[in-house]
Order: sequence, then C-alpha cells, then structure tokens
Amino acid sequence: MKAYNTMRLSFDSRSANEAFARTAVAAFLCPLDPTVEEILDVKTAVSEAVTNAIVHGYRNSIGKVTVSASLYENKRVVIKVQDRGCGIEDVTKAREPLFTTAPEEERAGLGFAVMESLMDKLKVSSKPGKGTTITLERVIRSKEAANDSAR
Repeated sequence: MKAYNTMRLSFDSRSANEAFARTAVAAFLCPLDPTVEEILDVKTAVSEAVTNAIVHGYRNSIGKVTVSASLYENKRVVIKVQDRGCGIEDVTKAREPLFTTAPEEERAGLGFAVMESLMDKLKVSSKPGKGTTITLERVIRSKEAANDSAR
C-alpha cells in the first residue's frame, strides 16, 4: 500500500534535537485528529528512538539522525528513525528490558520496551558499524472514534 503523505527530517545527533523530532512528528499527525493520549504515546516513542540514536548510535560523536513518517489509509502511520552510527551487535539482547550499553550514564535500558508498549508494531534492524533503523507503526483512532466508544 502506498503512503498518501510523507515527511522526512535530518538533523545532528545532539540531545537538543530530540524535542524537535518528536514535535515535528506530532504536528505531522494532526490531520488524523489524534487524541491527546495518542499524540503523547507517539511523541514518547519517537523520543525514545531518537535518544537511542543519539546516546547509543553515535556515543561520543556527532552524526546525522533521520526521521521519516508516512501516512496510509485507515489512519496508519509508520515512523522510521535511522542513524548511521555504531549499530547494535545483538538486537535481541538490546530489546531485553533493563539491558543498556551505557550503564555508566545510569540508563534504565527500557527504551525498546517503552516503544513497544506505546506502538502497535516495533521493528529494529541494525548492522554493526553501519547503523540502526527503528520502525514504529500505529493506527490512530482519532477523537471521533474515542468519543463514539465512550458513549
């Protein structure tokens, strides 16, 4: 199925840009009329993915992070967060709750678990030395659907 609208951002892997990424994605979703909860869930998942790219992908260097979002029929959104950093040696291990590659920074190791709990689908693809792509997918129910179910 082909997307009917797409956006793409590329920015330096600086922590200040995490807020920019999540806000831009949230604004892109506005035509779908999401609930406040849906917007907060997507913003949190994007924040986690971008933070992973900045903190773990590039470690102590500056590189590029790319965020793209696509809208499909039935209010399905697909968001990709991509870096060209160090990559993940063992994706299965990295997705385990409490696992972190930066324990000295007091990281909780819950990023992937949080993303997975807030989105309908989460896919992580990575190659050591080449980078990582996190794909987040969610169907937006919208305020109208939420109001109908509350009746």
